Amino acid sequence: MRPTAALPLLLTTALAATALTACGSGSGSSPDTVKVSFKQSTDNSIKVMDGYLADIKKQFERKYPGKKVELIPIKAPDSEYYTKVQQMLRSPKTAPDLVYEDTFLINSDITSGYLKPLDPYLAKWPDWRQFIDTAKNAARGEDGKTYGVPDGTDTRGLWFDKAIFKKAGLPAAWQPKNWDDVLSAARAIKKKVPGVTPINVYTGKPAGEAATMQSFEMLLYGTGDGTSDPLYDRTSKKWIAGSQGFKDALSFVHTVYRDKLGPDVSTALDPNIQTIVAGDLLPKGKLGIALDGSWLPQAWLKGSGHEWPRWSSELGLAPMPTQHGQAPGKVSMSGGWTWAIPAKAGNPGLAFDFIRTMQTKANAEKWYVANSGIAVRKDVASDPAYATEQPGIRFFTDLVASTHYRPAYPAYPKVSTAIQEAMEGVTTGDMSVDKAASGYDDALKDATDDQVVRK
Repeated sequence: MRPTAALPLLLTTALAATALTACGSGSGSSPDTVKVSFKQSTDNSIKVMDGYLADIKKQFERKYPGKKVELIPIKAPDSEYYTKVQQMLRSPKTAPDLVYEDTFLINSDITSGYLKPLDPYLAKWPDWRQFIDTAKNAARGEDGKTYGVPDGTDTRGLWFDKAIFKKAGLPAAWQPKNWDDVLSAARAIKKKVPGVTPINVYTGKPAGEAATMQSFEMLLYGTGDGTSDPLYDRTSKKWIAGSQGFKDALSFVHTVYRDKLGPDVSTALDPNIQTIVAGDLLPKGKLGIALDGSWLPQAWLKGSGHEWPRWSSELGLAPMPTQHGQAPGKVSMSGGWTWAIPAKAGNPGLAFDFIRTMQTKANAEKWYVANSGIAVRKDVASDPAYATEQPGIRFFTDLVASTHYRPAYPAYPKVSTAIQEAMEGVTTGDMSVDKAASGYDDALKDATDDQVVRK
């Protein structure tokens, strides 16, 4: 996440005019308390979300005397966080009033009846017009209703260590044109700079959605022409099996680990691999290339435990190229998180008032900067102060033009797990690419009730 800026934390006129609508309370809840559940970093040194929400809590309680905010952190890796949240959402006794929800789970949780549509609240909130359409779409269910307020988006690319590149004889302004260029650079590092990991590509079930999205989909969506979804056929509304692009993406992962260009397999399959990359390998000059996301600088803030004030001069950035350099030449994936109100929330109106407090222009900008996020509010994105706040913002924002979004339909979480299993098979060498791809096709049928089309 980006370093916290000293921005004015003022509530907008619209918020000041909004009446607090604390609706009836659920079992065990107080009508004067809003319970806010969020994902706490598993890295004890990263407290960006904790600090941000603590500040919003103070603002909210000052604005509404007698009302309280109870923050409920859940400290867990992504996959465990999703499971714990879904368990909480099942009962009014445990459901919070507000929950931090990954966009890829929204449709799955809607189908399970866990989330409340927000359209009645949004219709009365002027700031909703400031949110970009792609962010709104990411929070919209198949029924056309909106179930979350996005707090930013992200993109992904290639981070590289300039000192390692210099030792390997690679250019400081490296801009690979295709997958072969990426692998060639990794091989040069392996040959000329012993003792470092040439490239990290997240893989396997322990990495969870990081493996699916940061790595596999960054590859898969670069195998075509950029105009059609290689994972889900939107015309037939079926999931795609048997594609050559899927095998090619698996082959890239297989090559990285077969040729020992990536971390040791035991490290690659460590559930804490993301913390290892951001907190150890990159800041300590042990990793040449990282296929990763726009949010990495959050790990290098002052006081983070992994302080790295010179990261912007020591690391370079390059877009991930398409497979053969075909148009549009580069690829990115975007996701993001939203604030959602559970269907069984005791105080949904109070919860939405908390969202409005978080999403004033000033507070939203503070969060985007602190979180190394990409603005989804038009008024923030056009603010010169935001664009120059931190190195890398402009690079990652520019990738939005060539980004893709996951087909976040109800079956997606199971599809994602099937992808991770295929990746893990080729990473350990237990499966050939063909066998892993075939296993994925079989798992895809089960995950989607056979809603599959072969390509």
